[in-house]
Amino acid sequence: MAAAAPAAPPAAASAAAASSEAPAATAAGEPDAGHEDHREVRVLQSLRGKICEAKNLLPYLGPNKMRDCFCTINLDQEEVYRTQVVEKSLSPFFSEEFYFEIPRAFQYLSFYVYDKNVLQRDLRIGKVAIKKEDLCNHSGKETWFSLQPVDSNSEVQGKVHLELKLNELITENGTVCQQLVVHIKACHGLPLINGQSCDPYATVSLVGPSRNDQKKTKVKKKTSNPQFNEIFYFEVTRSSSYTRKSQFQVEEEDIEKLEIRIDLWNNGNLVQDIFLGELKVPVNVLRSDSSHQAWYLLQPRDNGNKSSKTDDLGSLRLNICYTEDYVLPSEYYGPLKTLLLKSPDVQPISASAAYIFGEICRDKNDAVLPLVRLLLHHDKLVLFATAVAELDLKDTQDANTIFRGNSLATRCLDEMMKIVGGHYLKVTLKPIIDEICESSKSCEIDPIKLKEGDNVENNKDAPTIRTLTLISKTIQTLGSWGSLSKSKSSFKETFMCEFFKMFQEEGYIIAVKKFLDEISSTETKESSGTSEPVHLKEGEMHKRAQGRTRIGKKNFKKRWFCLTSRELTYHKQPGSKDAIYTIPVKNILAVEKLEESSFNKKNMFQVIHTEKPLYVQANNCVEANEWIDVLCRVSRCNQNRLSSYHPSAYINGSWLCCQETSENAVGCKPCTAGVPADIQIDIDEDRETERIYSLFTLSLLKLQKMEEACGTIAVYQGPQKEPDDYSKFVIEDSVTTFKTIQQIKSIIEKLDEPHEKYRKKRSSSAKYGSKENPIGKTS
Repeated sequence: MAAAAPAAPPAAASAAAASSEAPAATAAGEPDAGHEDHREVRVLQSLRGKICEAKNLLPYLGPNKMRDCFCTINLDQEEVYRTQVVEKSLSPFFSEEFYFEIPRAFQYLSFYVYDKNVLQRDLRIGKVAIKKEDLCNHSGKETWFSLQPVDSNSEVQGKVHLELKLNELITENGTVCQQLVVHIKACHGLPLINGQSCDPYATVSLVGPSRNDQKKTKVKKKTSNPQFNEIFYFEVTRSSSYTRKSQFQVEEEDIEKLEIRIDLWNNGNLVQDIFLGELKVPVNVLRSDSSHQAWYLLQPRDNGNKSSKTDDLGSLRLNICYTEDYVLPSEYYGPLKTLLLKSPDVQPISASAAYIFGEICRDKNDAVLPLVRLLLHHDKLVLFATAVAELDLKDTQDANTIFRGNSLATRCLDEMMKIVGGHYLKVTLKPIIDEICESSKSCEIDPIKLKEGDNVENNKDAPTIRTLTLISKTIQTLGSWGSLSKSKSSFKETFMCEFFKMFQEEGYIIAVKKFLDEISSTETKESSGTSEPVHLKEGEMHKRAQGRTRIGKKNFKKRWFCLTSRELTYHKQPGSKDAIYTIPVKNILAVEKLEESSFNKKNMFQVIHTEKPLYVQANNCVEANEWIDVLCRVSRCNQNRLSSYHPSAYINGSWLCCQETSENAVGCKPCTAGVPADIQIDIDEDRETERIYSLFTLSLLKLQKMEEACGTIAVYQGPQKEPDDYSKFVIEDSVTTFKTIQQIKSIIEKLDEPHEKYRKKRSSSAKYGSKENPIGKTS
């Protein structure tokens, strides 16, 4: 039964309107030829991988040579992920997997290795910086990277909007000179300093062989996107014989050797100013025009550190997979989705499009995730997984090896359980996992992994991740309850045999057997009538005071946020049962980004509900994007969702965005579309189909070889003379498989056309030197 419609908030009472669901596509075919689709193509970036380990880090010079290390992931200079601290090691083993959506443009993906310092600022030992354009070279494979030195003069981020003009002047004595006009307009995307927006200013210099004239802008407070709008004048002396034709061959000052240099700094007040980046523009850009205007990327300062030794800093092993997908409107994907969704019904299953896709992709894990999501979205996964599992059983020679390999069937089941079993794991395991992580107790029993001076009986300093690993081993062995009486030689690790004797009690064995029988049973149990709320996300963020009292009205306070399927709450600290404030999910009317100018803070968003909007600042752009996304998903079916909102805050009697004085004024900007209306359990089928298309295009060579193998098998009916040509493919019915491959190739070719059209449009629309395509950006 639908929930009662909540009252609209005062700030947008007249703007409330129910969100209309996007109409479903009426046909699975492609758009008509020549049809201009005005909907935007979604450009979606994601990053997944693993921070494996570091080795040979520089030791301390003193007697205690060990370090307490952690690693961070940075988009340019913004930290978006941090590992746990590994104590007392020069070869820390992190073994942490990561996945997140990237919500903004970036130039470099960087990994920093830190030494944790309790009393002072953490020390950066070294870094791995990879250009966005080079990420594809490392996709899907583990690589050792040498750590590079961290130089403050090379840690830059952001861009500058600059205009240059050259005016002609005649002095009182008749001398002709040129006046160079430098207009520094604005900067965008400067880094945070110690987690806060910086206080930037710029120095503007005219540099040449015999001069270095420098001027300075005013300091802009607490902003990463300062608007300077300051003009500076520099006189360039000329000889009396100056003519327009010879303006670049004058004797007194060669304009070819002059350049404008812009240096960006963060004003440190009582401490040293921090370098933010520089750019150099030769004055001869005005050779063919008296005016030049463009956006420039800030560049690191060249201070001669390139020749310094870097081999001694150590190295870092990483697994990185970066993807950038151009998701077209839904109707373009109709034919490919239809072909893939027919897969469970194809006989034999090895001739289906989904199975062929899994066979030809270089990285099987890349292939399985979008395939599983798409099939799960359309209730086809169980049928497909059953068919490929039967194929595995058919080829199994030894019963002990059933589903032990990395086959398509086992990978599909693995990914499916990650998607549908997440809530179950959180409900059953989260409380005890939280208790383990907060505890300092150790369970280390492997003699090889004991630290110096420790022993099995008295060990209180092992990392939590090792404790969780040993618990996992114990649970796995309990799962194999029939092997509890096996000899010491039956255990993979001999130390587990002695340890496991603690659990060789009949009660444990019976309990585990009962649990396994229950979860593998096909019988449906009656519901208890009450369902627990699903835990969706939690984390620490800053929120603006709600204004319930005059004191502290504009303060931002650190709070622990928790979102379930029923409510959004925040608490003073993690684990606190009593919420300071609660917003029922059914009362959420919109979740939108908040402009930085509202409070001079980055990564802000607003939760608009039936009371005053809640303004929240996340710790980074990735975290802000994740909170907005999950809040939109959980509230997208709410009644009375707003159709418009205010992108800025209501401060000092007016909305900063539209200057309306009434707090109840209608929103001045349409609400964002948010996630597509047909997403279930976080599945965006258009995006998953686009990912499959991209992987097909990367694997066309292998698809071609499989097609040739089908032709060879169909034509040549005798014994295989050269099995290496196609023995690596599973081809049970060469004719059916050949037809499926032909269909795949045809669909991919048709999808290539709108993608190529979009790429051309994108490259031509962003002029070099524009804000979207600044000078200095790698093509």
